[in-house]
Amino acid sequence: MATVSVSSGVRAALGSLASTKTEAQQAQYRLATGKKVNSAVDNPVNFFTSASLNDRASQFTGLLDGISNGIQTITAASKGIDSITKLVGSLQSTIKQAQNEAAANRPTVAGTVALGNQAEATATNSTIKDVALNKLVQGTVAAATAGTPGNAGLAAASTTIRLTAATPTATTFDIAITATTTVRDLVEGINKSGIATASVGSDGKLSIVGTGSDALSVDVGTGVGAAFAASATNAAESALLIGTADVTAAVQAGSSATRTSLVAQFNDLRDQIDSLAKDSGFNGINLLGGDKLSITLNEKTGTNKNKIDVQGDLLSSASLGIGKANSLQTSIAGEFSLQNDNDLNKAADALTNSLSSLRATSSSLGSKLQVVQTRQEFSKDLINTLTAGADNLVLADTNEEGAKLLALQTRQQLSQTALTLSNQADQAVLRMF
Repeated sequence: MATVSVSSGVRAALGSLASTKTEAQQAQYRLATGKKVNSAVDNPVNFFTSASLNDRASQFTGLLDGISNGIQTITAASKGIDSITKLVGSLQSTIKQAQNEAAANRPTVAGTVALGNQAEATATNSTIKDVALNKLVQGTVAAATAGTPGNAGLAAASTTIRLTAATPTATTFDIAITATTTVRDLVEGINKSGIATASVGSDGKLSIVGTGSDALSVDVGTGVGAAFAASATNAAESALLIGTADVTAAVQAGSSATRTSLVAQFNDLRDQIDSLAKDSGFNGINLLGGDKLSITLNEKTGTNKNKIDVQGDLLSSASLGIGKANSLQTSIAGEFSLQNDNDLNKAADALTNSLSSLRATSSSLGSKLQVVQTRQEFSKDLINTLTAGADNLVLADTNEEGAKLLALQTRQQLSQTALTLSNQADQAVLRMF
């Protein structure tokens, strides 16, 4: 086959046209893919570096799901603690309401004998109450007159009146009685005891009421402290002052209907704490149920792996030290009496401690949550940095590539024009024949 030769002008025009076409195709491909490096052939260093950066960014993107679930798990536990804290606050209100309903729940030694009467009041130009308060405690029974205060009739051999409150550890208070001690002195002494309060009514009767709901007894005897000995005629002696045959045996407190009605309310709130704690889980993990949460924070393995562990607490009314309430006069194992003042005080203290424990747990979870949220933001920023770095290595500048394509198209048109001109020169030779 014969070889056809072309002129140098035509050959140059063809070469320029082919080069321009190749460059234009490359520019079009870059514009279509958005990348200037589409394979290792284009730029092996940039291609593999970009792939490595994108791979790490992809791994962190996968970790974000676990971090997000971890945040929701901690948040669910934190919300649970907030709600439990409100329930404990309601329990405190219930205890305070029970404490305010104490008046009907006090052991009372109600006097039935009048220490004064109207005749004495007329003789002394005073009230029956004042007659009773001014009488001497010791001595033979005697009516008050214009010149004498009268006498309640306590034997001179009885020199002490002892009050005993039946707390878990019995508390006693001794009031010394002398020949000059008046009923007023006795009342003031009882009121200073902290165990009971005493008063004389307008009818002249002496009444003693315990300051707490613990059983109260009143003994007449001799000696003070460990040397106290009850009088053999205690019942008769007590009857002279109070009219009660025997108050050596402890007088029990009454039951408050209001306090009884609060028992169910308290226990219902207590049960809600347990239910709420059990419902504070997320995705199968409950930090208030004692579960452990592990959150992976980086893509590495082995000793280079970074993770955070959040150990939950087994939260319940029992673990918070909140016992069950009952309406008995005394507490039993695992329960406390809503009728008993001492038990109410202990319950109030226990609830205060529960709130402190909840705040500590909430603070710990809050600290862990802040760390995880910080790592989440860091991971998002790092993903953006890695992706931007990878894109800088392989992405094309569309403005540049568009301008280049436009220039190449212009060059292609000029090359075609040059090829036409070269052909015309060859045709001019042909016209010579």
